[in-house]
Amino acid sequence: MDLFKKCYEFTRADEIKALGVYPYFRAIEENEGPVVSIEGRKIIMAGSNNYLGLTAHPKVKEAAATALEKYGTGCSGSRYLTGTLDLHIELEERLAKFFNKESVLLFSTGYQTAQGIIPTLVQRGDYVISDRDNHACIVAGNLMARGATAELLRYKHNNMDDLQRVMQKVPKDAGKLIVSDGVFSTGGEIVDLPRLVKIAKEFNAKILIDDAHSVGVIGKGGRGTASEFDLVDQVDLTMGTFSKTFASLGGFVAGDAKVVDYIKHHSPALIFSASPTPSSVAAALAALTILEEEPERVDQLVGNAEYIRKNLKDHGFNVIEGRTGIVPVIVGDDALSFQMWRRLFDEGVFVNVFISPGVPQGRQMMRTSYMSTHEKGHLDFIIDTFVKVGKEINLI
Repeated sequence: MDLFKKCYEFTRADEIKALGVYPYFRAIEENEGPVVSIEGRKIIMAGSNNYLGLTAHPKVKEAAATALEKYGTGCSGSRYLTGTLDLHIELEERLAKFFNKESVLLFSTGYQTAQGIIPTLVQRGDYVISDRDNHACIVAGNLMARGATAELLRYKHNNMDDLQRVMQKVPKDAGKLIVSDGVFSTGGEIVDLPRLVKIAKEFNAKILIDDAHSVGVIGKGGRGTASEFDLVDQVDLTMGTFSKTFASLGGFVAGDAKVVDYIKHHSPALIFSASPTPSSVAAALAALTILEEEPERVDQLVGNAEYIRKNLKDHGFNVIEGRTGIVPVIVGDDALSFQMWRRLFDEGVFVNVFISPGVPQGRQMMRTSYMSTHEKGHLDFIIDTFVKVGKEINLI
């Protein structure tokens, strides 16, 4: 069997391109936050995870440029060896204080963070218990742990009764880690953390929550899922990313100092990866400062998303309920989803298309997400465009 045979037989993308409705890898030429330039024209962005609109903030850009001048373009080594800057330590200490945790450790990407935590902690004879809808980075980390002879169990999405059932299968004396998204990246739902914590206590399990889509969105001052439910001291580890609220690139884990120190000295994903670049860390530091000084941005973001959610529902769209920055609109068919994306794009609105098998059949969607910097005019244009296109394709 030719290893590349599957590559040459993969034609789905070409078929969609031939229809003129291919929605992926569109090059953004300018980015102002709520408005971007694509193919030479202005488009309202309704698909970015730039939740607080900080990627274009002057202070964030200035911090990145200053760090570039001082430290150069990269660190040329891992954190373990020559790749630790005073900027890395400063950001770790600032984040630990922000999340009210003893310690924080930075990773080079958010995706890499789960792979740096889960297989490092969950080893032979241990169990990782994971929500079926967790992000792909968690899935990858789980599989790495299982490959190292740990046990992997999954429970139905955000279903605490099923988690309880699954936990009853785990030996009482085994090490156990329950892993869940805080805000689920596809549907925008929030994990039932109070019940999850109760079950974890009952079975003597530790908890890892991925707050990639939670920080800057929920919790006191945007401090994430544990803060949202006043359970900061009950969540053992929180991981997250800098590619959303923090307007940069990288990831982190927050927790007890001894646990974080163990990960620091045992995680191949950290030890064998080049450390986060100076400009990325400086940008994240500046974004954190703005979040601390301007917590009203969180309220503005949530208000913008709720305005869209309510209006789309009122017009008859099937919108997944939530209270985060993610507003998914169910279309229910692959071909119709591509068609709707193309019409929205032609009318001047950019959204993300989620199709099968990335989502179950019947749950194909336009996944929209919002920023604190969207103005009412932007939001009304998005709503009007959705209504126009939704009627054209008989979705409403």
